[in-house]
Amino acid sequence: MDTRQLEAFLGAVDAGSVTRAAGVLRVTQPTVTNRIKALERSLGAILLERLPGGVRPTRAGRSILKQAREIVRLSGHVRRIADASLTPQGKICVGAPESLVNHRLLPLIEYLLLRYPEMDVSLRLSPPQEAVTLLRNGQVDCVFMIGSGTSDEDLEHCDLCPEPFALVAGARLGSGHQGRAEPVSSILVSADLDVRHCGGLLDEVESTLRAGRTLHLDSITAVKRMAENGIGVGLLPEVTVAEDIADGRLRRVVDWRPATPTYTQALWRRGDIGHPALDAVLKAASDVVSAG
Repeated sequence: MDTRQLEAFLGAVDAGSVTRAAGVLRVTQPTVTNRIKALERSLGAILLERLPGGVRPTRAGRSILKQAREIVRLSGHVRRIADASLTPQGKICVGAPESLVNHRLLPLIEYLLLRYPEMDVSLRLSPPQEAVTLLRNGQVDCVFMIGSGTSDEDLEHCDLCPEPFALVAGARLGSGHQGRAEPVSSILVSADLDVRHCGGLLDEVESTLRAGRTLHLDSITAVKRMAENGIGVGLLPEVTVAEDIADGRLRRVVDWRPATPTYTQALWRRGDIGHPALDAVLKAASDVVSAG
């Protein structure tokens, strides 16, 4: 038995499929199958039940899940301790929504490329909820998003900088209502923002504006352009609309702040600290993004 066999078994259980586990582990499907079979032979028990649509753990498989996860976790921790003195290198994948890449993370990416030439940094643009799923599945190593904490016991996070929101509308539509609530037909929210992780922002906004409905759009730019043209009120991070307000294209609808402060955050899997490349990314994010 070795940890690669346990990782293959756990990957199949978590993904519900040997094929999907192979994608997460970045090996071939036959490799995952062979490792699971070798583990079953060494333990003298069938660990997975093969179903038409995938796999699920047998009673024997369920009985070893907790211990298997702990062995894999400790094995990774030992490897990270051994590598701790090494220069950060190798592949690391970062997930983030497009809005944060454009407005917060460009200096971080530039810093990493210049400071750690032996690191292969890749960036995966994903809406927040999708990015968190990728993180949990091991398809990205850390995620940047806007939120107010996480209740996920498998993940850890740190707040990098405050990320206040603004309610904006087209400046040319008049500002007679500025400073007080006004009825609007809809609230425009970008898919980049996972409002479920931002302290119930939508409930607060709907109460403030007496809005009729919420429209989720694909991009920050789409929200701004629709708000500019009078199709609802945009709910956006202030950093994404600062230039538009200064240039007169958008205006604040009300002087509003959410009850729960929101931040640009970094998230990673619990227990992953100690990996040199991940540590370098998180340290750089704390230095660069927080300073920005």
